[in-house]
Formats: sequence, C-alpha cells, structure tokens
Amino acid sequence: MKLHWSPRSPFVRKVMIVLYETGMAERVELVRTPVAMDKPNLALMADNPLLKLPTLVLDDDVALYDSRVICAYLDQLAGAGLLPIDPQERLTAERRQALGDGLLDVLLLYRQERAKPPARQTPAWLDAFAVKVSAVLACLETEAAALRTTRFDLGLIAIGCALSYLDYRFADLPWRARHPALAAWHETFRARPSVARSEPDDKAN
Repeated sequence: MKLHWSPRSPFVRKVMIVLYETGMAERVELVRTPVAMDKPNLALMADNPLLKLPTLVLDDDVALYDSRVICAYLDQLAGAGLLPIDPQERLTAERRQALGDGLLDVLLLYRQERAKPPARQTPAWLDAFAVKVSAVLACLETEAAALRTTRFDLGLIAIGCALSYLDYRFADLPWRARHPALAAWHETFRARPSVARSEPDDKAN
C-alpha cells in the first residue's frame, strides 16, 4: 500500500497513529506529497481528485480518502478494535471522531485567516473561529473524565490530534490553563508510543 503523506498534517497523523497501533506501518510506503492551493499536485490528483491528504492507495490501485475512511479500513484490516463493536461504544467513538475532525477543520481555517496580513483579515471570521474553538474545548472539558476511562479508539485519536495541533500551531492560546481536566488527559495521550512516534517534523521538507 502507498500513503500520500505529509510530516505536519494532523489528518495524516491520525493515520500514522493507527498504523503504529496496528503494527502495519512497515506494510505502507510513505510518499511525501506536497499540497498547495496554487500548485495542483498532478501525482496526487491521479489518486485523489480532491487533492487532499491523506490518501491511501491499496495494492489493487483503489484509493481511499479521507482520514476517517482510511483509519476505519486499516482498523478492520488489522482487527485492532479501534472502532468498537458494541453499538453504543461505536457511536460514542464516531461522535468523538467527528468532533475532533471538526475542530481540526476549524483550526485549519482559523490558522489560514490569522496568517493573512492584518489589513486582509476578516475580524468577524476570526471571532467566529475563536468562539467555535472555545465551545469545543468547553464540551471536551466536561468529557475529560470519560476520556480517561475509555479504551484507546479512533475517537480519542481524533480528539488528541486536534489538541496536539492546537499546541503546534496556536501556542499563544492558553487552552490548558482554562481546561485542566482536558489538559491532563491530553498528557496521557501524548505519552502513548504511537503518538510520540508521530510528532510533527518541522525539519522535513
């Protein structure tokens, strides 16, 4: 299998954590695939018309996207149980994964807007992004105790990757001080070997 990959993408990181958790990392060739809005990557377009990472190309040349689909496929292939079998537990994991992925979507847009010169920024958008991030963090703070007692699954992976991205790209936002229970859970997430192995690499091209 072949994975179109970037060392700093939080959605790619979800897939890498699953590969490490399932022991399947050596079965997948990592293909460094730059993605830029103004320069369509034709190699990626051949496998994914959406030009998005991650994209997993199977041995029969079928391409899978996005991270949720890829993670579920790898989990099923390995029989790892990162998506619970119990219907209620599975629903909780999928809900949490949607929340974590949704937070990442907001953070990517938020970062893009903050990167603009001040004169080109839209204050209303910045305010809206900030409100959404605060609401998600407040929601997760109420779930922190439950996160600590939940078996490691795709929901926790998505939430953990989103919080790690907040640390990585929004170091100026003091979310930990305002959400101590969530911050404490995230420390346990960061300590997991699969998570530590998938830290973003600023030295990579």
